[in-house]
Amino acid sequence: VQKFMADGFKYIRIQQGGYGAVGAPADKPDFKAAGFGGESDNYMNERTYLKSVPKMFEVVRKQCGEEVELLHDIHERVQPIDAINMIKQVEEYRPFFIEDPFSPENMKWFAQLRQATSVPLAMGELFNNINEFKEPMINQWFDFIRIHVSQIGGITPAMKVARLGEWFGIRTAWHGPGDVSPVGHAAHAHIDLAVWNFGIQEAVQFSDKMKEVFSGCPTMNKGYMSVNEVPGLGVDINEKEAAKYPIGTKSNWQVRKADGTIIRP
Repeated sequence: VQKFMADGFKYIRIQQGGYGAVGAPADKPDFKAAGFGGESDNYMNERTYLKSVPKMFEVVRKQCGEEVELLHDIHERVQPIDAINMIKQVEEYRPFFIEDPFSPENMKWFAQLRQATSVPLAMGELFNNINEFKEPMINQWFDFIRIHVSQIGGITPAMKVARLGEWFGIRTAWHGPGDVSPVGHAAHAHIDLAVWNFGIQEAVQFSDKMKEVFSGCPTMNKGYMSVNEVPGLGVDINEKEAAKYPIGTKSNWQVRKADGTIIRP
């Protein structure tokens, strides 16, 4: 966190070894000792995670002060009632927002969470159409729109959701991890510049190899994203360079409990 602060970042997500607490537990899970599950399957100890997140916030706040805004992504990987309890515990450390406390099929739990805490909430990364936003936004169940723009259908549907959010005081926070291309990140920035209810933008710093494939990549400086003034999104693809990096099939997204039970998503 202090390294990112030194680079000028003011909004920093804090995790533990990956999404949820993947990679944090030192003990070997029972399912791997028993020899089943995929070789790359990850292990998450829910109880360890639920106890350690409030401690993580406490330590970071103590070491880094009140000026930095802290975010955390639960990634829907705990039971709804446990998520509510944990979020109540971190409220005193003033998170900027907590993301994805519940899966899309558990949206009704947001009503209970709103009654339990004033911590700002973010949701929407796993939504697949704009109609999924109507009820939670009208009821103001969350504060930040975490749309994965290509998953929702592109710029036009994302703009529609952003306009709906404007009516209810809900801000944008488009989903922009490292597996979103520079084209996608540029699209995020262009939408951000066009809406009234911009909140925050997740972004990455692109490698030299990425810049060789994609000309016109958005740039980061002191926590701010900049895009160029080339017509369109301003990013082009060098297909000859891209051919050097064939698509792989390896995935390490499968997460299990100690007994091998799959943890979604």
